[in-house]
Amino acid sequence: MLFFGVLKDSAGREEEFLEIPDGSTIGEVASQCARKFPGISGLLPSLAIAVNQEYAPPETKLKDGDEVAFLPPVSGGLSGKKNQPTTAGAVIVRERIDTHATLARLRHPEDGAVVLFEGIVRNHTRNRRTLYLDYEAYEEMALKKMHALAREALEKFQVRDVWLEHRLGRLEIGETSVLIVVASAHRAAAFDASRWLIDTLKKTVPIWKKEYFEDGAVWADGESFPEEIRGGKEISGVAAASNLSKPK
Repeated sequence: MLFFGVLKDSAGREEEFLEIPDGSTIGEVASQCARKFPGISGLLPSLAIAVNQEYAPPETKLKDGDEVAFLPPVSGGLSGKKNQPTTAGAVIVRERIDTHATLARLRHPEDGAVVLFEGIVRNHTRNRRTLYLDYEAYEEMALKKMHALAREALEKFQVRDVWLEHRLGRLEIGETSVLIVVASAHRAAAFDASRWLIDTLKKTVPIWKKEYFEDGAVWADGESFPEEIRGGKEISGVAAASNLSKPK
């Protein structure tokens, strides 16, 4: 079992090995996990669970050797190389994102529009001065989902090229955390694809951020996973969590 974000803090560890009877379901494992780590029991209904890097519903049966990841709502390891994609691409990095170099690489003479979105680390959150952010991810799964989003955007919006780039680790004020570039013959499709990509990434890709302030640190609130990811039901009847971002 793998824990991320606020769950890692609540459980006091990043991973745990668990022996279970044959035919056990994700929901049963989640209940056993909640008994072992009481700090996460109230968070279970807001979580998504992945088995072997794919989202799975609570009734999914597990087999020997499965990797089960408990994922809090995302705020949003394999690092790819920044080779030019032919149609769509994605990468997770730990160094500074070079927006200008990426834009220059992706622009083609046939493009009538290139829409660029940058997520920037700001210096405040809810009237508290932010010192810096720290991003973490379920990296293999996050990269897989980012590639899938890029491919889906190509088909959904009929754009020429899509590039997603997300940075992990410590980010200072003013640095870029996420970069999305969409190239298209027409501006409307590029705008629509860019907005869809960032909104969907923030809801479905397992990346989280921890905000550091002068008086403490907190995992950033995330949007609830879509119902189709959560399975549309609570895990073992546990009531909904009230707050995923309690200061440590």
